[in-house]
Amino acid sequence: MLTFQQIASIVQGQVVQSAQPLPVIHLLTDSRKLSQPAGTLFFAIRGRYNDGHKYLEQLYAQGVRQLVVEQGEPGELKHLYPEANILLVENGLEALQKLAAWHRAQFSVPVIGITGSNGKTIVKEWLAQLLSPDEMVVKSPRSYNSQLGVPLSVWQLDQNHTYAIFEAGISQPGEMEKLQRIIQPTLGIFTNIGSAHDEGFTSHQQKAAEKLKLFKDVELLFYCADHALVHEAVQAQGIQAFTWSRTQPADVTITASTSVGHKTIIEYLYKHEKQRLAIPFTDEASVENALHCLSVLLYRHLPLSEIQDRLDRLHPVAMRLEMKEAINGCYLIDDTYNNDLAGLAIALDLLVNQPQRGRHTIILSDLLESGLPEEKLYKQVAELVEARGVERLLAIGEKISRYSSLFRVPAEFYRSTADFLAQFNPARFRDELILVKGARVFGFEKIVQAFQQKVHGTVLEVNLDALVHNLNYYRSKLAPDTKLMVMVKAFAYGSGSFEVANLLQFHRVDYLAVAYVDEGVTLREHGITLPIMVMNPSPDSFAKLRQYSLEPELYALEQLQAYMASLSGTALYKIHLKLDTGMHRLGFTADDFEALFALLRQHPQVQVVSAFSHLAGADEAVHNDFSQQQISKFRAMAAEVEEQLGYKVIKHILNSAGIVRFPEHQLDMVRLGIGIYGVEATGSEQEALRPVSMLKTTVSQVKHISRGETVGYSRKGVAEADKTIATIAIGYADGYDRRFSNGIGHVLLHGQRCPLIGNVCMDMCMVDVTGLQVKAGDEAIVFGPQLTLVELAKSIGTIPYELLTNVSARVKRVFYSE
Repeated sequence: MLTFQQIASIVQGQVVQSAQPLPVIHLLTDSRKLSQPAGTLFFAIRGRYNDGHKYLEQLYAQGVRQLVVEQGEPGELKHLYPEANILLVENGLEALQKLAAWHRAQFSVPVIGITGSNGKTIVKEWLAQLLSPDEMVVKSPRSYNSQLGVPLSVWQLDQNHTYAIFEAGISQPGEMEKLQRIIQPTLGIFTNIGSAHDEGFTSHQQKAAEKLKLFKDVELLFYCADHALVHEAVQAQGIQAFTWSRTQPADVTITASTSVGHKTIIEYLYKHEKQRLAIPFTDEASVENALHCLSVLLYRHLPLSEIQDRLDRLHPVAMRLEMKEAINGCYLIDDTYNNDLAGLAIALDLLVNQPQRGRHTIILSDLLESGLPEEKLYKQVAELVEARGVERLLAIGEKISRYSSLFRVPAEFYRSTADFLAQFNPARFRDELILVKGARVFGFEKIVQAFQQKVHGTVLEVNLDALVHNLNYYRSKLAPDTKLMVMVKAFAYGSGSFEVANLLQFHRVDYLAVAYVDEGVTLREHGITLPIMVMNPSPDSFAKLRQYSLEPELYALEQLQAYMASLSGTALYKIHLKLDTGMHRLGFTADDFEALFALLRQHPQVQVVSAFSHLAGADEAVHNDFSQQQISKFRAMAAEVEEQLGYKVIKHILNSAGIVRFPEHQLDMVRLGIGIYGVEATGSEQEALRPVSMLKTTVSQVKHISRGETVGYSRKGVAEADKTIATIAIGYADGYDRRFSNGIGHVLLHGQRCPLIGNVCMDMCMVDVTGLQVKAGDEAIVFGPQLTLVELAKSIGTIPYELLTNVSARVKRVFYSE
């Protein structure tokens, strides 16, 4: 266990203050994930989108007493944090990487480094599972493969581990050398080379060469020789290799591959002997990932029967955390098959940062992949659960039950999943957030099914990582002091209001905006504490505004008069003034100013927080002159507002399109709407955003019809030839527009575009799947990355906003983080 003074020597920083001799146990780079202040060393890192220095005071107040900072005068730092150990470095990320590299160098265990364009995380997870009978394995949690994630992964390595597996990902040249110094792999796996992160490299050849730098000192590199770019790069470097191939002689040469049911039978030559194995997957990507793992097992001289036994136990890797609606107003975080200590910490972070449910519960099985002695493991689990504020633990498994005395939170212990389900009473769970996390052998999917709310098969999947990516994209365009208001009206553009609002609160936006008071009340009732502007408050809602600390947008004299008349007492009331600069929808005009300011002077307890206006044509260059006129008019009107009030207000006029097209007019705040949900309103930078939502449904039935037969209401769909049609479980009651009828709309089935045939019905519609092998239960994608909202909206002459907001509330939302 290192001391602060030792770390200062390792990273070669300036010790500003060494107030007390404290051990360093936990490394923290995200202030929102603090769990155990004692023993935590916080690295304040300035990144592209955020600056850790902004949270030093908060962390110090929470008990953190060890800080690595990049900026600040020593005297001021001592004054602000008198009890803290403080280390000043030139670059916080580089200091973290130096520390992790030093830590790695203290261990002589075998370390596998994995890189490639695809499959890194799955290969890592499968290898950890396959090696766990022989080794105490530590691995990267989830896909912690970045410049920040790798050092945090390597920090887990301790004296109990006999094997380590870390993945490394890069997005531009010069990054892999840093990761190599941290991981220092003794063995390597290069999965493949593809298009991921192409924008950072001049060619695939350059990308392959850069990734190969991870393996400059390895004893042996495993890869598929059929990937020509990888093979050429390895051969050019002269790295000792263990190869497999389907097309050429290799250490393992695949001679036959046949799908049988849910398995792929592989025949291969190894050391001049023919061998045969079954891989429990049939898709090409999974088979390739399994063959990488097979190569490692063969290198380790495992008997063929043992290899087959271990392969049989492989299971699909859950690549994302899902949050789903459940019974009695509950939500489930489904992390069923990610079963190590680091993965538990990540899942608990998601749990505790969802304040909208009353109680936080975790259903947890024995942890089988930790590499730690049992008592030490469950002591750490108990500390983690308590530190994250879990209020109820339901523990399943004989091992965790043996250590029940270590847990200080209210807990129940069950020997098996069957025991838990036998005693399951739905009435005991209401309005709470439940994390379900277990090893696969415990079959926790049965628990998830018991909790699952019964809804039809149409699902809107909301990618929280994509939403954060889009948020950060727009943040990168803002000046450091520009505030950010995000629109979560209309059920967060159909995505789910309080789930999205909670994520935005976690990522510290400055303001939220809703259309109506009831939307703001819902957010407050689900734990949202950010300031909320209500854009269209009615007089009968004024009392609720004050009850729930909501701030109204006021735009007309009669409305303002009604609001003033509803006030009582001397409390401070915050309002926002909307000014009409040319949109001519809502807002005060210059002609209203005399009466407006007279009213405000009569009610000094009313504080104008902001003045704003709305651009009518910011998304189109043809309206540039008009937009500039609006902005100039607004600046003049806002200046008069401040002069008449005698104090400064927050000024904002830019929407999503305005942020992109008029960055010089950010003023004090901008309003981000459709852009955060993945639609770049100007169309000029759409590729910079990630789609947030994917609407999916299922095939209900497949049938064959003959030429001349008709399909659907009013017999609008006519088969001009013999056809195969599939009925899918979505209709206009789910928000699927009737204008998609009769071949205008398409859905994706098995990756192929299938046109609608006939009219869209209330609860279903029919698609032409002629020539495809489609069956009942297959998944159909209504919109998503390959069938975009922009494209679909254009096909029926509308805008993406309409398609998003039309998705019915009866459609189940599933929120996930990869």
